[in-house]
Amino acid sequence: MELPRFSLAGKVALITGGSRGIGEATAVLFAQAGADVAVTSRKLPDLERVADLVRAEGRRAIAIEAHAGRMDGLQGIVDRTVEELGGLDVLVNNAGTSNYAPSMEMEERAWDAVMNLDLKGLFFLSQAAGRHMRDHGGGTIVNISSVDGVRPARTTPHYSIAKAGLIMATKCQAVEWAEHNIRVNCIAPGSIETRLYNANFALLPEEDRAAAKDASSRRVPQSRIGDPHEIADAALYFASDASSYVTGQTLVVDGGRLLV
Repeated sequence: MELPRFSLAGKVALITGGSRGIGEATAVLFAQAGADVAVTSRKLPDLERVADLVRAEGRRAIAIEAHAGRMDGLQGIVDRTVEELGGLDVLVNNAGTSNYAPSMEMEERAWDAVMNLDLKGLFFLSQAAGRHMRDHGGGTIVNISSVDGVRPARTTPHYSIAKAGLIMATKCQAVEWAEHNIRVNCIAPGSIETRLYNANFALLPEEDRAAAKDASSRRVPQSRIGDPHEIADAALYFASDASSYVTGQTLVVDGGRLLV
């Protein structure tokens, strides 16, 4: 069955945090939907592996080694994507980080590390991509937030604040950029099988990690941890014409966790 409104044929997508997890799953799915894909993160060997997966789907791919939290490199990410793949139609802001830092003990450097990547870098990379999209007929931006941007996380408040800010940035840019045919939407994942999620258990003794992770999954109404491809599926909806009348929205993909 062909679903043309979910097609990305002829499109170029840029995915940050593209070397593993949600970014990897999104890159492969977008390639299957017909897009050429640029992936960026800080480790080139991991990016090249994902780029090879995209090429295996018959699409063009480039790997861009860059830090999405450093403002002086953001325009270069967009420029290289345009130069090597011929344009930029879809941006997926997936790069993110967190660290254990309760409010009473948090140091400024911990705050800055999360804010610069999860919010500030995302905003200004969207700006750079948005300017290109504005001048070339439009595009779509998909931001990856978190359920922690909807409810507070107890020991990572800076992460919750950044992800909440991301939800508002989505709304602000959606309102401003609609006149340029740019849609901006957001996904708020719950517990997804990624390195960042597993880091929640890293401070526990090794023998206790599996039990803690199992207990976490049982708090989800669907009684399981999500898979990265389930976020990629939502990203494809927002990136494609299937969501052509949707902008400024946040889709929670959490197995029902926020309901209980």
